[in-house]
Amino acid sequence: MKLFSTILFAFVFTISLSAQNKKTYTITRTNNAPKIDGILDDEVWKTAQIATDFVQFKPTAGKIMPKNKRTEVKMSYDDSGIYIAAYLYDNPEDMLRQFTQRDDFGQSDFFGAVFNPNNDAQNNTEFFVFSSGTQADATETPSNGEDFGWNAVWESATQTVSDGWIVEMKIPYRTLRFTQQDNPTWGIQFHRHYRNTREQTSWNAIDITSGANIGFFNGELNGLKNLEPPTRLSFYPFASFVTDSFDGETINDFNAGLDIKYGITENFTLDATLIPDFSQVGFDDVQLNLGPFEQQFSEQRQFFTEGTDLFTKGNLFYTRRVGSAPTGYPTLNSNEEIVDGYPQKTNLLNAVKISGRTKNGLGIGFFNAITEKTDIDIIDKTTGQKRTETVEPISNYNILVVDQQFNKNSSVSLINTNVTRNGSNFRDANVTGLLFDLKNKKNTYGAEAQIKMSNLNLQDGTQTGLSSLLAFGKNSGQYRWSAYHEFADKDYDINDMGILFRNNYNNFGAEFNYQIFEPTKNLNNFYIGTWANYNSLFRPGTFTGFNFGGSVSATGKKSLMGYGGNFNVQPGKQYDYFGPRVDGRYFITEDWLNSSVWISSNYNKTFALDANLGYETLFEEGRSYQSVFFGLSPRFKVNEKFIVVYEFDYDQELRERGFIDFIGDDIIYGQRDQITIENGISASYNFNALNSLTLSFRNYWSAVQYENNIFVLGENGRLNRDDNYTKEDIEDPDVNFSTWNLNLTYSWQFAPGSFLTAQYRNRIFNRSNDGAQAFQDTLEDLFNQPSGNTFSLKMVYFIDYNNIKNVFKNKSNTI
Repeated sequence: MKLFSTILFAFVFTISLSAQNKKTYTITRTNNAPKIDGILDDEVWKTAQIATDFVQFKPTAGKIMPKNKRTEVKMSYDDSGIYIAAYLYDNPEDMLRQFTQRDDFGQSDFFGAVFNPNNDAQNNTEFFVFSSGTQADATETPSNGEDFGWNAVWESATQTVSDGWIVEMKIPYRTLRFTQQDNPTWGIQFHRHYRNTREQTSWNAIDITSGANIGFFNGELNGLKNLEPPTRLSFYPFASFVTDSFDGETINDFNAGLDIKYGITENFTLDATLIPDFSQVGFDDVQLNLGPFEQQFSEQRQFFTEGTDLFTKGNLFYTRRVGSAPTGYPTLNSNEEIVDGYPQKTNLLNAVKISGRTKNGLGIGFFNAITEKTDIDIIDKTTGQKRTETVEPISNYNILVVDQQFNKNSSVSLINTNVTRNGSNFRDANVTGLLFDLKNKKNTYGAEAQIKMSNLNLQDGTQTGLSSLLAFGKNSGQYRWSAYHEFADKDYDINDMGILFRNNYNNFGAEFNYQIFEPTKNLNNFYIGTWANYNSLFRPGTFTGFNFGGSVSATGKKSLMGYGGNFNVQPGKQYDYFGPRVDGRYFITEDWLNSSVWISSNYNKTFALDANLGYETLFEEGRSYQSVFFGLSPRFKVNEKFIVVYEFDYDQELRERGFIDFIGDDIIYGQRDQITIENGISASYNFNALNSLTLSFRNYWSAVQYENNIFVLGENGRLNRDDNYTKEDIEDPDVNFSTWNLNLTYSWQFAPGSFLTAQYRNRIFNRSNDGAQAFQDTLEDLFNQPSGNTFSLKMVYFIDYNNIKNVFKNKSNTI
């Protein structure tokens, strides 16, 4: 404990031996705003200061680009926003310009401007323009990285010229959060990427060996005077039409609503969605799940993906819980059944979030959502009598986060999540977490600590659980290491608003890695790492498993091809306490090995390929399990506007053993063969930076066939066939599972921040017990199933309150 206290003291109070020299740009005000057209003939650009002498940070740190590839940036501002002009010198034949959708970097050169109005090195707002003219934007924090789910409305234009390309930008003040300031100093940085050579440069030098967040290396912007933050109020009215048909039945639906962004104060913003519409959310990548844990899906609803930095603290918020399937399930009599099936989601009535950060680094976030009551109809098959039962009452979800940043790289946070369900038959949940992220000023060493407590209000009383995490390590330099300890007791449960696959653990781990930051004769980069983990239950303190492994990756200097591999070993006996689905019971496996290799060729080429190959086995007496898996993903860049990517994944597991079901008190396992094949196609044709046509297709198939003789799990964790059970003693466990999803979307940005989107979706699903059926026969059966077809049309229009105010102001001045 004394040693840990000493290390922690060093993390917090170690003082940097040398201060970084930051570049400074002095901006001047203009009374004549430049036209954003990519042509630098405006008066303001004739006298503006030039930011140049960009420094490379990848792959060769400190390299100065030659004169014919230099970058020159100018800035100005007025009462409405900040203007940027960048002349990016280059040979046009060396430039890459792939047309993509917003936030998709593709294979394009790009220029980026990064602002930090608080100059705190931790909260950047980033704006990127690609050589194609497409935009990308993000917020960037140490805890959440770059969040490209955040979208702002701003202006940009590009022009290709004989000696390079030009970017012109206007960043309205409504896209930035800052207090009223007379003579502030902002953090500022400029980035440039030469896609053909993968070289990256910045105006203020970046030391990637330090491990510090990018904001730590911002330069400084001076000269802004008498800035008044605008009224940050934006409206996004929308209207949508959806026609959905399935198995001969068609449903038409029209919806209209409004999303609002409002700056409550200069630094805090309220986001609200009134009458939410998620009609154009994509399909989930559903898979056959034979394990004890639920499948986790990514969030695709924009309201839940945008501006979530504070709410992700402590990993206590899984956004898919809001509007997910009901938590209750009715008790059915033997002659009853649910009419129209069990619902897969609850309807979201509305949602709001408030977030922001003061100049002193205090961040506050509040989230609230309400889902409506969900009832199901139950019918008595004998009498025909119907009854209604509530499976989810009206429910309230909320989060409160308070986060204090300090030292330009550290923070302490308090987060509370709460779910309240309106009904005594349903459970309520509350989780509180206290989080520390500490680094010394040079960012050489860091420590992370978390303690979380969950409370459930159940019908039979209150359940309180506890979890903790402690990690520390070296963050910078070529050699890095870390060590951690994590634990959770048996009552820790965050699954009402978060996601937790298991509790009751007490684990230790460590890792060590080495990487290069300067290219060698043949390599642009190289990484090698190793790790080890020791796992046990918290109560009782029983060993469950040990594993160690390693990975290596590199990128060729000339070919720009990436390649690598990894292995993971679990030596000796491993004890699975979750597969049996009974508390205290476990299943033993021994001496497990997994390994794989991969390659990724240069995406700049017309044809590129990603491929991987892996093998898995057990060195256990009496077992002959093995698995072979591989994937191929060729990419065809037809031209700058059209790209097609095909993905194929194959996985064959032979003689795997897993849980099937119960016979009385007996836990039944089976030995099975499983084949999984996944095909996918994604294609996009971008007419220009504002019009795109995209196609995505996925076919997933998995077939499982069990041996006829099945096992009983013994108290000693071993399987036996003493009871002579066969598959006839239980419901046929064989599975043939297949899905087909197709999504075709046209998107047109017809005005800044305003979109018209037309979408067609097709879906087919089939599940049977014919585990021996071949892939081709399964595909034929799949197409014989009822298909779902959905067509939707949605328009979203962006309205800025300041533009409306200025229109009325100008009219009043002319009267």
